[in-house]
This record gives sequence, C-alpha cells and structure tokens, in this order.
Amino acid sequence: MLEAKTERIRKDIETMAGFTATPGKGMTRFSFSKEDRLTRDYIASEMKGAGLAVFEDAAGNLFGRREGTVPGAPAVMIGSHFDSVKNGGAFDGPAGVVMGLEIARILHENGIAPEHPLEFAALVEEEGARFGGGLYGSRAMTGKVTREALDTFKDRDGVSAAEAMKAFGFDPDRIGEAIRTEGSLKAFIEMHIEQGPILESEGTDLGLVKTIVGISQREVEILGRPDHAGTTPMDMRCNALLAASEAVLFLDRAAKEAAGGTVGTVGRMEVFPGGANIVPGRVFFTIDVRSADMSKLEQVTGSFAAFLKELEKKHGVTISLTDKLTVRPVEMSAEILGLFGAEAAKRGYSSKVMQSGAGHDAMIMASAADVGLVFVPSKGGRSHCPEEWTDYGQIKKGVDVVLGAVLSLAKAAV
Repeated sequence: MLEAKTERIRKDIETMAGFTATPGKGMTRFSFSKEDRLTRDYIASEMKGAGLAVFEDAAGNLFGRREGTVPGAPAVMIGSHFDSVKNGGAFDGPAGVVMGLEIARILHENGIAPEHPLEFAALVEEEGARFGGGLYGSRAMTGKVTREALDTFKDRDGVSAAEAMKAFGFDPDRIGEAIRTEGSLKAFIEMHIEQGPILESEGTDLGLVKTIVGISQREVEILGRPDHAGTTPMDMRCNALLAASEAVLFLDRAAKEAAGGTVGTVGRMEVFPGGANIVPGRVFFTIDVRSADMSKLEQVTGSFAAFLKELEKKHGVTISLTDKLTVRPVEMSAEILGLFGAEAAKRGYSSKVMQSGAGHDAMIMASAADVGLVFVPSKGGRSHCPEEWTDYGQIKKGVDVVLGAVLSLAKAAV
C-alpha cells in the first residue's frame, strides 16, 4: 500500500514556515509579497522535482500538472492555499499544499500513470488578509473576480490588488484568463487543518467534511463629527464610536437569536482621529457572519443592515455598508466523501463526518467540479496564531486518505 513519508512532510512545512515577514511572531505571508515569492519558488522547485509541468495562471495561482493517458480527460485538482493571516500559524493552508507535493512525489517515484490529468495547486489570497474578501484564487478560477474589483480591493497602505499584481509580474487586465473552462475539471480535493478542537478532543484522526458554512463578510464605515472631548456637551455630540459600539452589540445578539450554529464577529476596528481628547469622528470595522443555513445568514445580515439605518437617525451619523464576500453554504460530493471514508477504514484510521465552520477554496470550486475536503486535527483547536500546530504524523494520515481517493478518481492503476 502506497504511503506518504512523514519526514518529507516535516521538511516542506518547516521550510515554508521560514518564509515569514514576522520571524518569531508567527506566520505573516501576504499575497504578492517577498515572502510569497520565496514560498512559490520553493513550491515550484519541489513540483519540478516530482516531474510536474509548472505554470502560473493570470490570477497568480501556482500549479504543477501531471498529464493523463486519456487525451482531453478532465483534470483532478488537489491542493490548498499558501498565504496566511498576520501572525498566524505554519499549517493553515501549507498542510494542503504539502499534501499535493507529497502525492505528486509518490506518483512520480512509482511511475503511476492516471487516465485523468492531475493538477497540484498552491492558491493565493485565500485568507484575504491583505486585500480583504478572501478566497481570491479559487474565485478567479470560477469567474467570480472582475477586472474592476482588482482596483477596489486595497491593502492598509492603499495599494490595490491590481497594483500589487503588476509589481509582482502579473497583468490584472488578463484576470479573465484564469477562468477554468466548463468541464475541464473532474474534481477538486483539499486537505486542511481543522482549526477547531473537535478531532483532537475526540481522539479522531480525520474529519471528512460534508458541508461548509455560508459566509458574509462586510465592511462598515461610520462618519460622525470629531470634536473636543472636554468642551462638547454629551447631548451635542455626533460620536461615530458610540454608534459603532451599538452595532457590534446588535450583531452579537442577532447571531445568537438566529441560533443553529450561526456566528457573527467584528474582527477589526479602527477609530479616527484616534486622540484621547477627541470625540471619534470616523470608525471603520468589519463583520463576519457564518451559518450552514442560508436563510439564517440572510436574517442576520438583513437585520444588521436595517439596524444601521436606525443608528443613522439616532446618532446623526452617516453609515456605509460594503459587501466584500458572500458565499452560500456548500455540500461536498457524496461520492468523494464515500471514497475518503472507505480509504480511512482500509488503512485503520479513525474518521468522522463533520461540518466546516471555516471557509475554504473547496466551497468556491464546488461550482466548477465535484469537491472533497479532509480535516486533520489542530492541537488545542488553535489556529490563526503562532501556537497553531498539527502533528506531522496526522498530516501523513490525511495525505494517505486523499492519495487513495485521487487514485480512484483519476483512474490510476497501482
């Protein structure tokens, strides 16, 4: 039985962990940065070593392709993303990229020739940590990124995605060329760390994902009036932060009332001018709402938008609400889920069918192909922090199970 090699997995993860803008303070690898370049160069080198034809698409995604024996057959794509949040961990994304590299090596070493071509993917800007929105690489492949959007998505320094792409060697005017043609993909399979405590707490090796929750991410800007904190009476203020505070509390209540596992988060807030003796005149913040039930997702976001209108009247402020990302809940392929379960049982690995509360590229790729997603345990449930950790032996088990499913989907004789 073919198996992944734990030491190679360790080497890949540890090498990529070195490409961070914040050494000693976790993983910070934003898209189209110096750290991005170092990481993609390493991945490309490993792909070539595994006998793959390496190329990048117009969006900046990196691929390695192993041709199939049947001309024109749709490809089976496997992989994940390689960007990170600020001060995050070394496993979120790279675990799935390394999964692809290891499977490519196994096929190369054993001379396995599948009927369907295989593409090993390393996707960009899944986190949205630089430009906001997230899931950019997969959205570009499925026609969900417009040329105009590349000018509107900007980082904290005001650099647009289009400008960053140009500086990195990509042409934003060609973004449409990243779209995969209908029928060109048979399946997309991703492996990812769980980013939660369930698998570890239950002592389960693998999570086989059945559903990925829907996500709505929006940006809110509240404009009030900056005034002197000592000379402006309380009843004559136009305090943007006061309105924002009420909005934050409302979102929390709305998510709890929706129930059914619905969650709402304000993860980023900026107050201007930011002086201790100045009434806040402007506040910017983000909201993130998630639910496996689209009606509950719409219930929370709809009631939140209506509440902002009430706040405008109550506080005399002006509020803008900008949609950055809306993704419906997605069911994974029942066929691929079955392949995962059968392979895990064959190898003696414990597994459970579960829901994903985090968004992943697989949910976007579901519009273009059958999709499958495997989780490996996160130590202490920690993620998006320097303490993020998954044992290399657990990653190996995930790679083994995906390998078996890929061999079946690509019709590869072993």
